[in-house]
Amino acid sequence: MLDLKELYKKEIVPALIKEFNYSNPMMVPKVTKVVINRGLGKIATENVKNVDIFVDELQQITGQKAVVAKSKKAISNFKLKENLPVGCKVTLRKNKMYDFLSKLLNLALPKVRDFRGVPKNSFDGRGNYSLGIQEQIIFPEIKFEQVQKLTGMDITICTTAKTNKEAYFLLEKLGMPFRK
Repeated sequence: MLDLKELYKKEIVPALIKEFNYSNPMMVPKVTKVVINRGLGKIATENVKNVDIFVDELQQITGQKAVVAKSKKAISNFKLKENLPVGCKVTLRKNKMYDFLSKLLNLALPKVRDFRGVPKNSFDGRGNYSLGIQEQIIFPEIKFEQVQKLTGMDITICTTAKTNKEAYFLLEKLGMPFRK
């Protein structure tokens, strides 16, 4: 089986050139980065030590150190103080990005209960695709017994595509299981 990077170079680039009549191979859209964001919500306000657990889980899933996002101002209605950790994120590029995408498409998404595919309408108009995942346990690195609370994450796949149609074609060729 070809890894995603090789698949992109050998099969997807020629298919995109043929489909969209690009005059130059540098015009072909490609995936530039994948951003995984995880909001902590009430968990962060209850106990700050929970943040370390969620950051560690995100690091296990991605293989890269996560950055903790902190609140910019205090909001008393949400029991939120200034500089309190409210989330964590990881930005993946190059080989780690392709490894994560391969894991997401081949291992994680098929484990989702009653999975019928990902929505087609989650493009932003500039070729980027966002996907929400409800539970972190679909990833093979996470042990169900060690999970304290099931939380989700947002995954944004950034491409150089100019339109949603180009990005859809690119992601479909990479193996993204869109709904029929």
